Amino acid sequence: MKRAHRRTICSRTGLAALILAGVWTVPPLLAQSLDIPSKDWGLSFGNSKSFTGLRFNFRDSRVQRVTGVNVTLWRPRKDNKPAVITGLSLGLAPGGGRVRGVQLGLLGAGADSTMIGLNVGGLGVGAGDDLVGINIGGLGVGAGESVKGISLSLAGVGAGEDLAGIAVGGLGAGAGENVTGICIGGLGAGAGETFKGIGIGGLGIGAGQDITGLVVGGLGAGCGGKLTGIAIGGLGVGAGERIEGLIVCGLGGGAPVIRGLGLAVGAVGGEDLRGVFLAGGMVHIIKGGRLSGLAASSFNYVRGTLNGLSVGIVNYARTIEKGIQLGIVNIVRDNPKGLRVLPVFNAGF
Repeated sequence: MKRAHRRTICSRTGLAALILAGVWTVPPLLAQSLDIPSKDWGLSFGNSKSFTGLRFNFRDSRVQRVTGVNVTLWRPRKDNKPAVITGLSLGLAPGGGRVRGVQLGLLGAGADSTMIGLNVGGLGVGAGDDLVGINIGGLGVGAGESVKGISLSLAGVGAGEDLAGIAVGGLGAGAGENVTGICIGGLGAGAGETFKGIGIGGLGIGAGQDITGLVVGGLGAGCGGKLTGIAIGGLGVGAGERIEGLIVCGLGGGAPVIRGLGLAVGAVGGEDLRGVFLAGGMVHIIKGGRLSGLAASSFNYVRGTLNGLSVGIVNYARTIEKGIQLGIVNIVRDNPKGLRVLPVFNAGF
């Protein structure tokens, strides 16, 4: 009985040892690859680390370099960030650390660092740092730093820092810092800092600092600093510092300083206006401001100095330096008594 008991214990111990041995040997077997004719080039099946040629693998892990055609079923593991993939990448969600060439993913395509070339993802395309080339994502295209090239998405295109080239997003397109080129967003387009180029936003377009170029916003267009070029806003156009160029708006447009041509159904206003300003409602100069040029509206309300021509139903100016008012009622506050309110015309006397 004792001998039989010992045999049982030994057999169980041996079985456990075999199981443990099998467990510990599985990962190396899974990590291996079948490479023909060489481990460095040719045809590879499995997780080859550094290979040139045609390569098939379920999921990349700790890959160093692949040059050629890389076909993977699933997205890479987190430990695959140093991988450099060059050539054609195919799969449900191909990717790598730095990817260059053509990336085609049924679900998506991505890179932990940079992605350069033709990048197409059924749901989206993205890179942790930079995305460069032609980028097409079903729902979104984006990068943590910059997006450069031609980017198209049904939902949105975005960059954490700069966006350059042509970007079209079904809902929106924009960048955390600068936008340069053509940017179109179904709902909106914008830049956290500067915008240069052509921008179209279904609802609005804006920039935290300056806008230069042509911008069109369904409801409005504006920036926190200087707007230079042509700005069209369904409701309004505005700038925190200065506008130079042409503004066209529905309800109103304004900036502390405006140089150029302003057209509005409602009103145009500011502190220092120089140019031609036409409005259905009002041209308004704030207290102590100045209007130089032509103002034509129902009510021209210059609470400062007029230096030019004011045409309207009612014209008001605190002071006329060199200019004239033409309208039904013309008021010059600083004129002598008897000349302050005149019909047809008034001037500085």
